[in-house]
Amino acid sequence: MDLDAAVSFVATHARALERRRLAFLLGRGQPEPVLAALDGYRNPDGGYGWALEPDLRSVTSQPVGAMHALEICAEIGDTGPERVPRLLDWLAEQSNDDGGIAFSLPFADTEGCAPHWVAAGPDSSLTMTAQLAAQAHRLARRNRTVARHPWLAAATAYCLDTMEGVAEEPHAIELMFAMYLLDSIAADDTRARALLERWTGFVRLDGPTPVAGGAEGEVLRPLDFTPHADAPSREWFSAEAIAADRERLAGEQRADGGWDVTFQTFSAAAALEWRGYATVQAVTVLTEAAGPRQAT
Repeated sequence: MDLDAAVSFVATHARALERRRLAFLLGRGQPEPVLAALDGYRNPDGGYGWALEPDLRSVTSQPVGAMHALEICAEIGDTGPERVPRLLDWLAEQSNDDGGIAFSLPFADTEGCAPHWVAAGPDSSLTMTAQLAAQAHRLARRNRTVARHPWLAAATAYCLDTMEGVAEEPHAIELMFAMYLLDSIAADDTRARALLERWTGFVRLDGPTPVAGGAEGEVLRPLDFTPHADAPSREWFSAEAIAADRERLAGEQRADGGWDVTFQTFSAAAALEWRGYATVQAVTVLTEAAGPRQAT
């Protein structure tokens, strides 16, 4: 990886949010500018919209906007008394009786939005609820208000109950986000650890995992499923597989210093914004220590 080129790419092509996230990641910035940029996507109801999710251009508060907000708050360790608690209250207000939340909420300003956001129904989505709960649990390690919030317990219970009922290989995207959640709690939850062992078995360790219904050739790789070096799931990946995938990821850096996404994007703005996001993600993964894990 050419880190200087990555920094240059983010400075010249990415949103202010990713520029500040990268500066914080590299020890060159403080959390406050990151939160100031994030607040630009916040609505009065406490939720997040305004294309914080690049392929959902709606101004309305959406579950995936909440997920990205929690991801960033977990990244910087936000322990403020208002922002995240209000967001969790909003999630509780939008959740179904089973503790889960819909993939997206109805909205009218659909221009530039991916069809899967527009067509989603009201039923609870494991994919969405798991990625929300995963980021909340990451933040809960440093924010006791998050750990105690009733929304998180209900959402986690919904996810674990749903995962226990899955017998066949899930969709690759659902598998990825379910593993994020299980990784975030498996160290202290025996039920989650047992599920993590079973769900990791769905990952194709001998090659990429295809994304059914995705763009042509769209796949997920080992580091997509287990991006953090200290993740419990690393126990089931060989050191050689992780090293090879880190080399693969570093080798995908483009000549302009940034990374591409392999999935389809739905507007010119989204395509560029996703590249900034992907570049921050790649730098995050590649700057982490490999971690002393053993394969079983």
